Amino acid sequence: MNQWTETLHIAQFRIARPTDKLEQVERFYCEGLGLKKLGGFKGHRGYTGIMIGLPDASYHLEFTEHIDGSPCPAPTEDNLLVFYMPDSEQIQAVQSRLAKMGYPKVPPENPYWEEKGVTIADPDGWRIVLMNTEGI
Repeated sequence: MNQWTETLHIAQFRIARPTDKLEQVERFYCEGLGLKKLGGFKGHRGYTGIMIGLPDASYHLEFTEHIDGSPCPAPTEDNLLVFYMPDSEQIQAVQSRLAKMGYPKVPPENPYWEEKGVTIADPDGWRIVLMNTEGI
């Protein structure tokens, strides 16, 4: 094992990206997907942001919006945020809820994700996969 990974102690990590659709993104990930809003801020050097994730987890997502604009086009259809969900009924419920909100299933770029998963594009076009497995 690498000596650096043996001694690396990380308290938390965050995946952050900008958006011009902060309210829609919050609704997609909280109301639609079912994650929790863990925190947020307004007016920090022109930025407003929210942190979304699983309670008591050491990782979360951050979405920020700048007063001058924060466009965030998805780079490709194969940039994914994968949620491993072993309960297929829960996946169906989330998929149905998101579809009713205007976010239908989309075909994945990589057919692997269709074998046991459902791919859905968020308000910015970034894709999530609801994968029906335990993960790694």
